[in-house]
Amino acid sequence: MVMNFMSNSESRDQLYARRQDEIDSFVFDERVAAVFSDMISRSVPGYASIIGMIGILAGKHAVAHSNLYDLGCSLGAATLSMGREIAGRDCRLIAVDSSPAMLEKAAEQFVRHGLSCVTTTCKDIRDIEIRNASVVVLNFTLQFLPVEERLSLLRNIHAGMRGEGILVLSEKIAGSDQEEDLVLAELHHAFKRANGYSDLEISQKRTALEEVLLPETIAAHRARLKAAGFRRVDLWFQCFNFVSFIARP
Repeated sequence: MVMNFMSNSESRDQLYARRQDEIDSFVFDERVAAVFSDMISRSVPGYASIIGMIGILAGKHAVAHSNLYDLGCSLGAATLSMGREIAGRDCRLIAVDSSPAMLEKAAEQFVRHGLSCVTTTCKDIRDIEIRNASVVVLNFTLQFLPVEERLSLLRNIHAGMRGEGILVLSEKIAGSDQEEDLVLAELHHAFKRANGYSDLEISQKRTALEEVLLPETIAAHRARLKAAGFRRVDLWFQCFNFVSFIARP
C-alpha cells in the first residue's frame, strides 16, 4: 500500500516505537528529518498523488518570469515535483522552511536532482513577502500555525499572487461533526496500521501532535480562503481526513 520516498540515506520511522513516559510536542528536528520521507508516506493517504499533482498543476499554471513558492517545504518533495514540470520556463522556485534540519536535506535533494532554479530560505513562512507568484504551495503546513494567525498569512499570499495564479492548500481536517470526525480518524488509524505502525506508535504520535497540529473543517478552510480574497476555492482531493484545495485569486 505504501509509496516510499526514502533515499539510501534515510531511515524507517520508529520514533514512537518504544513506550515513552513523557511525550514531548512534535518538532521538525534532526530526528524527524532523518525519517520524514518514510513517516509521511506511511501516515498521509494519497501523499504521492498530491505531490505528483502539485507538479502537474504547476506545469499548467506557472507563468514565465514568475515565482513559485513552496511554503513549509520540508524535504522539498513538492518543489522537486514542480521543478520537473516547469523545466525551461524561466521561473524561480522558492523553498521556505523554518527547520534548518529539514531545509538542509531539501537542499541536498535539489542538488542531487540538478534543480538549479531553487532558492532555499530558512525562515518562518509568516515573515516571507510573496511577490509575483503564479503558484504557491502550502502542503500540510498551515495546520501547524496558530488558528488566529492563518488568515493573515493567506492574505499575504493573496496580495503577492498574479491574477492567473493558484494556491494549493493541503491539510489534515476535522470532521464536520463529532461522528464524522471519529469515522475519519478510525479510517486513518487503519491506514497507518496497514502500513506497519503499531497502536502504541499511533497513540504516542497523536499525543505529540495534539497541541501543535490543529485541524479545522473543510467549511472553515473555505470561509477563510474567501475572507483572504480568493474568489474561487475547489476541493480537488480527499482521502479520509486529508484534503487539498485549489484557490484562485
